Amino acid sequence: WNVVFSQFDNDGHDHYTELKQKNIDTGMGLERLAVVCQDVDSLFDVDTVMNITNKVTEITGASYGQSQEKDVSLRVITDHIRSASFMICDGVLPSNEGRGYVLRRLLRRAARHGKLLGVNRPFLYEVVDTVVHENEGHYPELRERQAYITKVIRVEEENFAKTIDGGMKIFDQLLAEHKEKGESTFSGADAFKLYDTYGFPIDLTIEMVEDAGMTLDRSAFDQEMQEQKTRAREARKALGDLGWAGVEFGKDIPSTEFVGYDHDTVEDAKVVALVVEDELAEELMTGVDGIVVLDKTPFYAEMGGQVADHGVITCGGAKFEVNNVQKNKGGKFMHYGKVVSGTFKVGETVTASIDAERRKGVRRAHSATHLLDAALKKVLGDHVHQAGSLVEPDRLRFDFTHFEAITPEQLAQVDKLVNDAILEGIPVVTEVLPIEEAKKKGAVAMFGEKYSDVVRVVEMGGVSMEFCGGTHVDNTAKVGPFRIKSEASVASGVRRIEATVGQLTLDTINRNQQVLFHIAQMFKTNPGELENRLEQQMNEMKNLRHELEKFKEQTSLGEARSFLASAKTVGELKVITAQRDGMDAAAMRKQGDFLRDKEPGVVGVLASVNDGKVTLLAVCGKDAVAKGVKAGDIIKAIAPICGGKGGGKPDSAMGGGTEVSKVDDALAAVDDFVAGKL
Repeated sequence: WNVVFSQFDNDGHDHYTELKQKNIDTGMGLERLAVVCQDVDSLFDVDTVMNITNKVTEITGASYGQSQEKDVSLRVITDHIRSASFMICDGVLPSNEGRGYVLRRLLRRAARHGKLLGVNRPFLYEVVDTVVHENEGHYPELRERQAYITKVIRVEEENFAKTIDGGMKIFDQLLAEHKEKGESTFSGADAFKLYDTYGFPIDLTIEMVEDAGMTLDRSAFDQEMQEQKTRAREARKALGDLGWAGVEFGKDIPSTEFVGYDHDTVEDAKVVALVVEDELAEELMTGVDGIVVLDKTPFYAEMGGQVADHGVITCGGAKFEVNNVQKNKGGKFMHYGKVVSGTFKVGETVTASIDAERRKGVRRAHSATHLLDAALKKVLGDHVHQAGSLVEPDRLRFDFTHFEAITPEQLAQVDKLVNDAILEGIPVVTEVLPIEEAKKKGAVAMFGEKYSDVVRVVEMGGVSMEFCGGTHVDNTAKVGPFRIKSEASVASGVRRIEATVGQLTLDTINRNQQVLFHIAQMFKTNPGELENRLEQQMNEMKNLRHELEKFKEQTSLGEARSFLASAKTVGELKVITAQRDGMDAAAMRKQGDFLRDKEPGVVGVLASVNDGKVTLLAVCGKDAVAKGVKAGDIIKAIAPICGGKGGGKPDSAMGGGTEVSKVDDALAAVDDFVAGKL
């Protein structure tokens, strides 16, 4: 195994300085120890891992030890499906960034090696049961979440199959472009585009390029990959320290005690640190934006999806308005805001007061989020897990794992379950328990979160019991009316519900009711009869529209009869040309069909100008067509005069143009065209 003797510090510029504390690091991990104890050749030959490989062998038909290439594929699949199962169990979902991107690449690489072994269908999900069986002794949560892990992997495999199909089309287009230029090298930039944009594995691209008798510019591809990694590193740097960018408070400043579960105001808080423009300061003056750190606070710092409290910190005549609160890694609550009067100094005793009404709205929304989570599990199934949330005053956004659209009936059922729990008036009980005791009680942990040995549990009767550090109402009845505003997909396998509670829902109901009463007054009825009145009105409008269409049609046909009466005779045919601006294409067709069907020897051309565009219609009766005069030919001849084009069948054709001033010229050309044909 690896034994590393740590002796020097390298500054990145080939300068080595000896470490004050030297050490020895040995890489003898559990699996390497198992290799020794079981007297096998590699980690992949250890029994728990080999059993997974045996399952892959059973599915693919490829035997371990048959060839170097097949062994590599079997090992890749074994390793990746094991890693993916644990990642998904820990709350990671496939995505295009961060850890989700790592998971997606693992699954797609494993699927790719399955294809190399001749498996052209989703199969990785079938191995999950074996992975769980081999590891559940020490990781029982794998068995608890097996159905969910299996579903995530299957959906990702199916999506990858679609990606391969789509990528093949893009590849064929790119390959054709290279061949048209007579190139023998496939562009590294194109290969990277296939990889990065369409998720197409590079080894698959290489294989297909070679099959086409070309070579891939691998160095250019590698350069693109390196540039992408550099961009990703720079993007991570730009995010800075998520805990606190730039200021280190030090160990002398104590962690902040949060007393906001029981108090909206604290009158004896002490200012332990002040920050101005990323630097520690001794005082904050009027008009200055800064950060105040207290030894204790009623202000909730933004975390767990719950927004931070707003409020004020005062000291005599001095006032600091708080608009955000963040908690850093050292447990200090940083109150962001601005001094609107007076001056604050380190060491002063101050009064910290939250906006109590705003906090009430946040409590209502947070408690509703727990009820919503429980309702979704009941209606959709236990595979539902929270994948993110945002809790604001009387408004919530809840992301959860589910792999298909929720039906209106299911959504109505969820809505009813939440409102039933609210109307029940269930006491909300919070207690702090050792984590194992909390789990035994049945408390639900947020999927993927890591918890300390002691957790806070929020229980709402037999409806919901969750680990949660947020603030809540003391009775579900205080949540007020719950209303789902929207439900949609936000990522593969993740859906989002947005909802309102409390005063915000009441305001919406009142506003809608006012609109309803106003509309009822407009229709001279009451809200209860409005539906019948609207249906009656719609039927009346439908009948009126029908009568209007009949009137327009009669008018149009009467106009067509007058056209026939005034038609010019060219040879043995009757030629009609007319311009009727404002007519739509459907009305022109009706008029043209009437002319054609009424007079076998007619040649009719109608023109209409609408919004600066010319529409042309030509019709020819059966006698005219028999003499060689065809509507499609007429349109092809006259439409270019108007700066357009068109065509169609011998008896009916349409065209258009953009030069409105040339309509007369186009119609004048019809007589000469007919005479020429005759």
